[in-house]
This record gives sequence, structure tokens and C-alpha cells, in this order.
Amino acid sequence: MPSPNSSRALSTESESKQDHEKYESQPVTAGFAVRPTVSLRKRFPLRHFQQVEGPRLRELFYRQPEPFGGSADRELLAVALGATLYAPATRPDLVRTIQRRAAQGVCSMVIDLEDAVADDELELAEHLAVETLNVLAGGVDPNPLLFVRVRDAASVVEIAGQLGAGARVLTGFVFPKFTAASGPEYLAALDKACEILERPVFGMPVLESPELVHRQTRDRELGRIARLLDEHRERVLAVRVGATDMCSTFGIRRDRDLTIYDVRVVADVIADIVNYLGRADGTGFVITGPVWEYFADHERMFRPLLRTAPFAESDAVPFRQYLVSRDLDGLLREITLDRANGIQGKTVIHPAHVAAVHALSVVTHEEYSDASHIMREEVGGVAASAYRNKMNEMKPHRNWARQTLLRARVFGVANKGVSFVDLLTAMVTV
Repeated sequence: MPSPNSSRALSTESESKQDHEKYESQPVTAGFAVRPTVSLRKRFPLRHFQQVEGPRLRELFYRQPEPFGGSADRELLAVALGATLYAPATRPDLVRTIQRRAAQGVCSMVIDLEDAVADDELELAEHLAVETLNVLAGGVDPNPLLFVRVRDAASVVEIAGQLGAGARVLTGFVFPKFTAASGPEYLAALDKACEILERPVFGMPVLESPELVHRQTRDRELGRIARLLDEHRERVLAVRVGATDMCSTFGIRRDRDLTIYDVRVVADVIADIVNYLGRADGTGFVITGPVWEYFADHERMFRPLLRTAPFAESDAVPFRQYLVSRDLDGLLREITLDRANGIQGKTVIHPAHVAAVHALSVVTHEEYSDASHIMREEVGGVAASAYRNKMNEMKPHRNWARQTLLRARVFGVANKGVSFVDLLTAMVTV
């Protein structure tokens, strides 16, 4: 990471802190109101990088991540999802697994009742999901943001009706194969669940159906979904992309040497989803990235995607070899492309993927400096970055700056000279 070399840059840190504190005092898009008698933030002190010890945390971060558990700020929670780890409801040690993953830095998890559960085990899986949430509610350590992926709208109401203490730790439901036709039933069930639980819970639709994938019907379908979600905006936490089902439409399974953006028919769908649902004008939603399926060594056809230099600078060349051996170089590239295409966070199916998503979600000191500078200038114009390597255009870059400062709140701001390699090595034990 470059170091500023101008006198103006010397004041960047103090100015950035003042600007960030001013920004934090301003409300972001409000979600549900919480009962004023309950301080959920104190009860659920969930934050990213809580598994990293204090001295190391101070070395890594210029501004440490804020707690967000229990926040009623829908936009903040959506950005805070980060890597969302899925686990089947029928896993025998599910309670201990969730507790262990939370201690390792997982901040959002989905208890899966859909693809991960056999048809003849669905009733048992629903019972186990409810039981798991009830047990977790009695724990003393912070739980991740917890969701249940249901198979149909009826399950939303059934689970809400069966929950006891577990209602306190349920953040919401995931709606698979969400379409303009099935969506109203899911969202009506979500409204009913909120009534039963006497508290707000969120929905996360998964866009993966053939109606979206097929070029002939995509625009009409996305337009209808956009209108539907807008009507229920305060109930929708984020929109998830289901690329595996999209690939299935064409009989495709992408190789581990390729990112989802190399699969053109699916990349086109993702681009259109962002176009309709990811706009930064107040009409959009946080859109999360599709799952990366691979986590084991294999014979490679192409060269690894990770440059050696950043790892050599951090004395971590063996760590690079570890990442490459587990196909995490492809994941790191896909996360980078997610961000470039308007995607935040990612679905993950293996805990080894979580650190990669979170390390690349941390705001660099340079990004933070630029974003603070842009938000400080109310009248527009153009000025050189304090890092003296780019131009900041105050009006065109303002939406980017606002989103960057929101991400800085939940993922923190790296110290000068701290790279994603330093952040990764702090979280991963080889």
C-alpha cells in the first residue's frame, strides 16, 4: 500500500476520524424500530474480527470494526453479513458447530432446510432447526446473524409458530427460487411471522430461477421482482444470487480455475440483477455473491491467480502456497470481481472461505481517506487524492464513498501498510 508524500496527507488521519465520526452520527436508511426498553447492541455484541486478539487487532486496524449485533439498521446489517455460511439443519452437532464457527469469526449463518436436506427428512429438519435456535438463545456468547432457508412459504409460519426462546436469535428467513409469482406468498408469510414473533425479522430472496436466467423472460421478471421487493423494502435485508441453479439451467458446472464471471450466460444474469436491484439511488438492495464450491487440492490446468510479491512483502510465501493448494486463489479473485460488479458479501459452504471474504471486505486506509474526503466536500468539484495517485470527483464518487464508509463501520479500516495478506494470516492457521 503506498504512503502519502504530501503535507496534506499528514493531516489525513485526524481529518478522516473527524469525518467518520460525523458520518456515523447521521442516520442511514432506517430499518424496523426496536423496543426502546431493550438495548440489543449490549445483549448481542457481535462484530467482525472478534476472534483476533486485542494487540494484533490494534496492529491491523486504523479504525476497528463496530459491533452490529441487534442493530435495527437494515442497511448496516446487510453490509455486515459478509460471508454467510450454510449448514444443513440435520447436522448432528449443529448447536456446537454454530457456536464454534461464531468463535472463529463467522458472523452470519443459514440453517438450511432446502437442498441440503432429503425430502423424507424435512419434518425432522424443521424440528431440529427450531430446537437449535431455542438452545442457542440460552447461551452467553454472541451468536451469528441466524437465518433459516425454508422450502416454501408455509414453513416460514410453521417455524415462527414453534419457536420459543429461539425467536430472540432468529434474524430472518431465506427464500429459495424466489420469483415474481412465488414472492408475494413468501413475503405475506414473513409478515405473519413478524406478528407471531412480535418482533421484526427479515427476508432474503434467492434469485436463481429459469425465468431470470432465460433471456426472453428476464427483463419482465426482474421488473416485477423489483416492484414487489420495493413494496416490502423494510422486510428485505439483502438479495442473494444462486449461481449454481443458474448454471444448472444450461447443464454447466464451472471449473475451479474459473470464476463465475467467466461463465458468460450466468455473468449476464448477475449484471442484470445488479442493474435492476443494486442501484445506489435509494431504490436498490445489497446483493450478495454466489457460492464458491471448491476447497481441496487438485491438478491445475492454469497458473495460480495469486501474485507472489504481496506475500513476500509480508514474509508469507508458504501461506500463499497453502491458499493455492486449496483453490482459494480462485475464490480471492472472484471476491474481487464481486466487488467490482456491485456485489457485497458471499454465500459460503466451507468455513475456510470465510476469512477470505472478510479480509477483502476491510476498507483500506487509502479507500477510507478518499471516501472521507469526498463526503466532506458538499459543493462538488475535483481534487487529488491525499495519496496523490488519483483524482476524487466529489459528486460522481459520492455514492461509492457513502457505501465505503458504511463498510468501514462493520469491517473496519486497515492501518497504513496493512494488506489483505496481513488480515488473512491473522485469521487463518495453516
